[in-house]
Amino acid sequence: MIVGVVFFFIIGGLTIFLFLSGSHSKGLLDFGEIEVIKIEGPIFDSLHTIKELHRLQKSNSIKAVVLRIDSPGGAVAPSQEIYEEVKKLKAVKKVVVSMGTMAASGGYYIACAADKILAQPGTITGSIGVIMESFGFQNWLEKSQLENRVLKSGMLKDVGSPFRSMTPEEQAYLQSVIDNMYGQFTEAVSQSRNISPEKIKILSDGRVFTGEQAYETGLVDGLGTIYDAINEAKKLAGLAADAGVIWPHEEKGVLDFLFPTSSVKSKIENFLGNFKGFQLLYMISY
Repeated sequence: MIVGVVFFFIIGGLTIFLFLSGSHSKGLLDFGEIEVIKIEGPIFDSLHTIKELHRLQKSNSIKAVVLRIDSPGGAVAPSQEIYEEVKKLKAVKKVVVSMGTMAASGGYYIACAADKILAQPGTITGSIGVIMESFGFQNWLEKSQLENRVLKSGMLKDVGSPFRSMTPEEQAYLQSVIDNMYGQFTEAVSQSRNISPEKIKILSDGRVFTGEQAYETGLVDGLGTIYDAINEAKKLAGLAADAGVIWPHEEKGVLDFLFPTSSVKSKIENFLGNFKGFQLLYMISY
């Protein structure tokens, strides 16, 4: 009986410890006035990130936030949604971006909402533009003597179908959609970075920049490590040099265990994301 009670308390204690040391521990065991938030990998869903950003908006203890971005970009709407939440956060806290290996396209879009952006000299960033890709199986269907039968309510209902060639009218229509998305991107960069539309037009042909080149063109504010970004956030928020920092907890998923190399995991996430269908992307093209 005593052994059973002791075992119960040990298991209960371990359960509470694991709960507190996990992702729910923010505000329970962590103390600090600056918090680091990670935005990693292809951006196909924004829910987790915007919940974190919204939590920080409401926090009374956090005075500044550092966004660590290491992403090639992703789908348009999630990138825009995170960008808008960062803008809301910036209205009540100081926000500094620290770019990792890559903060391109949608990753750069998000970064533009911050008070300041720091990159590494070798960071890959920029890639301001929109891309739309799809596969075509019409030749395979013809060789296989298969027929794709479609009933639709309007001429453009199956635009982009992989089972037939695209008509000139459909290409023009999709290009107009891309151009609209592109205009939204360039306008956000122009307004957030205070760069003239004329200059943005030159910089936004889809090309990538190293962090050093981005600094020279005004796409980022400086070069430095994540610790430099943290120090910059302290200065902007008027915090002491020894102000505490809350670092993100490592949350392991299935892909982390199967593919511990981040580059491999990123490519798999990118591959799986592409199976969500015909998409418009603020994303660097591999």
